[in-house]
Amino acid sequence: MKIGILQTGHAPDELRPVVGDFAQLFERLLDGNGFDFATYSVVDMQFPASITDCDGWLITGSKHGAYEDHPFIPPLESLIREIYAAGIPLVGICFGHQIIAQALGGKVEKFAGGWAVGRTDYTLNGEKVTLNAWHQDQVTTRPDCATVIGENDFCANAALVYDNRIFTIQPHPEFDRAVIDGLVTYRGPGNVPDPQLAQVRENLEKPVDSQRIAAQIVQFFKTRKVA
Repeated sequence: MKIGILQTGHAPDELRPVVGDFAQLFERLLDGNGFDFATYSVVDMQFPASITDCDGWLITGSKHGAYEDHPFIPPLESLIREIYAAGIPLVGICFGHQIIAQALGGKVEKFAGGWAVGRTDYTLNGEKVTLNAWHQDQVTTRPDCATVIGENDFCANAALVYDNRIFTIQPHPEFDRAVIDGLVTYRGPGNVPDPQLAQVRENLEKPVDSQRIAAQIVQFFKTRKVA
């Protein structure tokens, strides 16, 4: 099965030589499941020729806001709608989660409640799951075609499914300790309040459930269901 990774942003320059770019994070997360990968850097206006070029699609995170004026956003939204209409499986993470919701009629905003960063607890399909987060923007109004399957008190629309066609989640299963540590160092200061950054560092060694979500992503691509 060929998975097309639609890369909507880049890891910080200082971090990229250590952990790779965002597409490589997903290749590592989903490795060993019989997938082949193709990366399209849509943030740099590199789009696939056709939605049928891959058997499934995944949209990465980004430092950009889905509501911002960037050249890649309108064609990406059109691509999302085309993929959804065709019933090709699509997964969205963080920015991917947000841009899919926006493209299909939802609303994304810079959340007045501030940031979620580092190790964060959610309820997913009625069960507790802990993942690394890094966002201030969030889906504040979900599309009519979306169903909530994950949430917490901070983020009411933390995970969504759209029939059996799309699965999206706000936190980052692809972010491990090294990535979060790098973001705290290179993207946190001046953006995220210092007390939150300090708390993230204190929790760096604690476990998260990334492999559990990776298994759900794999299951979704192969069966179009999220347990």
